[in-house]
Amino acid sequence: MAYLLDANVFISAKNLHYGLDFCPAFWDWLVREHQAGNVFTIEKVIDEIKAGQDELASWVLQLPDSFSLKPDASTIQSLAVVARWVNAQANYSPAAKSMFLQIADYYLVAQALAAGHTVVTHEIPQNSVHRVKIPNVCLGLNIRYMSPFEMLRRERARFVLGSTP
Repeated sequence: MAYLLDANVFISAKNLHYGLDFCPAFWDWLVREHQAGNVFTIEKVIDEIKAGQDELASWVLQLPDSFSLKPDASTIQSLAVVARWVNAQANYSPAAKSMFLQIADYYLVAQALAAGHTVVTHEIPQNSVHRVKIPNVCLGLNIRYMSPFEMLRRERARFVLGSTP
């Protein structure tokens, strides 16, 4: 199973649970799992992170190009499917629909739909007229999604202390 990571996975990890300065094992695990063909994100998520111009932006600049998937023909077709689903939902305001269709979340969901990947996000389903959430779209389109903690447990990630240098 391949995972597609939302920007909030990287940002929250850096700011909260797995700071680059004190938990390098998390970041090494992401790279290792990418090399095994299991962990990716999309180009638009990388662009969002780079805009932060911080240590996380520096980290993503070191990733191989293959870490961020680019839209292909099947992704373009999936973008249309996602847009149709979002626009057909009466419970979202026109502004919420428009906003969703302009941000990386839209492309992330479409890429997952196109390739059969699992979306990894901190977002939870929420019925709000003002914001279209990734999990709501995933549920509507039968796309698997989970939290980063579920992914780590499922993949049996282990961040074990070793000897200090």
